[in-house]
Amino acid sequence: MIAAHEMVLPGAPAALARHLSSLVPTLETARTRLRAPRLSDMDAWAEILCTDRARWMDGPMSRNDAFTELAASAGGWMLRGVGFWAVEAREGGEVLGFAGVNLEPSDREPELGFFLRAAAEGRGYATEACAAARDWAWAQGLPSLVSYVDPENLRSVRLAERLGARRDPEAEASYAGTPDDGVAVYRHPRPELAG
Repeated sequence: MIAAHEMVLPGAPAALARHLSSLVPTLETARTRLRAPRLSDMDAWAEILCTDRARWMDGPMSRNDAFTELAASAGGWMLRGVGFWAVEAREGGEVLGFAGVNLEPSDREPELGFFLRAAAEGRGYATEACAAARDWAWAQGLPSLVSYVDPENLRSVRLAERLGARRDPEAEASYAGTPDDGVAVYRHPRPELAG
C-alpha cells in the first residue's frame, strides 16, 4: 500500500503539480530523457537510497527519509532553479536513475550529481545524463560546478574524469575538520576553458 504522503492529491493540487513540473526543463540525449521528478518515481528513488547502493551518500536511508530527500530535490527547482531530474530511457520510458545540479546544506558550490538503479549501470547512461546536466548548468550561467565524490567510489571517480573534471586539492582542504573531511572535490572546467 502506498503511503498517503507518496500519493498525488486529486483535482486542483494535481493540476498545479503538473503545471509546476512542466516548468522544469526537459533535456534529451541520444538514449535518455531528463525530466522533472514525480511521486511515481519514488520506488526507483527508494531502490537506490534505501539500499546499500546509497552507501556513498550516507545511506541506506529509511523510505521516509528518502522521500524527504526527493521532496527537497524537487523543491530545489522552485527555490533555486536547480535540482535532480529523473533519467528515463527515451525508448520505453523506464526510470534509469537520477541526475542533476544540486546544492545541499553542506555543499559550498553547485554540485553535479547522479545515482542509477543497478540494472542501468555500466551502459553509459550516467555519462550521457551528466553531460547534458553539466551543459545545461553552464548555459544557465552557474559560476562553478563540482562533483563531491567519496574517493572509494571508483565508478563515480571515473565518471567525473570522463566528463573532464579534475580533483581540486584546495577545495578539498577547505573541508578539513568538518563532517565531509576526506571528500574528493572534482571541478568541472568551464566550457571556454576546456581544451
